[in-house]
Amino acid sequence: MKNLEEKTLSTKKLYEGKIIDLHLDHVSLPDGGTSYREIVKHPGAVAIMAITKENKLVLVRQFRKALEKTIYEIPAGKLEIGEEVETCARRELQEETGYTAETWEKIVGFYTSPGFADEYIHLFVADQLTLGNTSPDQDEFVERVELSLEASIDKINSGEICDAKTIYAITLWQLKQ
Repeated sequence: MKNLEEKTLSTKKLYEGKIIDLHLDHVSLPDGGTSYREIVKHPGAVAIMAITKENKLVLVRQFRKALEKTIYEIPAGKLEIGEEVETCARRELQEETGYTAETWEKIVGFYTSPGFADEYIHLFVADQLTLGNTSPDQDEFVERVELSLEASIDKINSGEICDAKTIYAITLWQLKQ
């Protein structure tokens, strides 16, 4: 078995932002050469697959500037420093959708783009939902939408659901049906 590890020789922080930092790592390669890697550093996030008693998935419709379009996504958000993942999931579900949940289960975690970023998302299932008021962040504008499995798949096929975490969650939901 080959050793494929790249050793970091030096790191230079190129950018420090509110959500991400960007590093340039100088690395030694397995063959003895060197190269550079641009790495996006992210504090991690949660995503919530919330299913209503009517067996509908709770999503948010939101404009995404990086895509220059409005898409449907499961509720999600960035972990705050020192915040527990379930606490973050509970907060994000309520802020974005107004829902709270009686039962919570972390079902999987995954890296979003391991070729250049260390972002890790913790995916939860939230059940036994109660609807209340939303409290989005000051610069967050979302619309709550509830879709059946079939309607969710239709939105994937139309491109209105196009992000990996949401497609992953819907696929898991479909497998459990």
